[in-house]
Amino acid sequence: MTKEQYEKISAPFRRSKKGMTIIRCADKVLTVLIFAAYPVLIVYLLLQGLYARGIKCIAIPAISFVLVSAFRKVYSAKRPYEALDIVPLIKKDTVGKSFPSRHVFSVFIIGMTFFYINRPWGMVVGIVGILMGYVRVVGGVHFPKDVFAGAVIGILCGMCYF
Repeated sequence: MTKEQYEKISAPFRRSKKGMTIIRCADKVLTVLIFAAYPVLIVYLLLQGLYARGIKCIAIPAISFVLVSAFRKVYSAKRPYEALDIVPLIKKDTVGKSFPSRHVFSVFIIGMTFFYINRPWGMVVGIVGILMGYVRVVGGVHFPKDVFAGAVIGILCGMCYF
């Protein structure tokens, strides 16, 4: 993605304060929604006495998250606002650690966890993951390759359930 491409995709949101608020709120709301739903799923499994499934639904995302985080720290790819000299719509001051998007990875591994337990809910979380990826790119904190890789890695790690 070039600076011009970023400016083109973010322009509809930059034109007004309302547009910028939409992107920032969407980033926060989608993040909170999914990260709140995950512990609810775990508690549900444990209350149902599905301890083996509950442990599996904790272990696979946790191990995957640690591995993705370690890779990001070592690889440390620049973020769009560093590489393209842009002002992101989503306020962030992190240096590097852009690839893969950990937000998108997390939504997709959680989506796969839901899919393992309940396929329709897993698909709903997957749709939220797509929206999250869009918001993170338009917000200027990730390149498209970052969110695509985060989604693919989340899905592949989630294949461990099956």
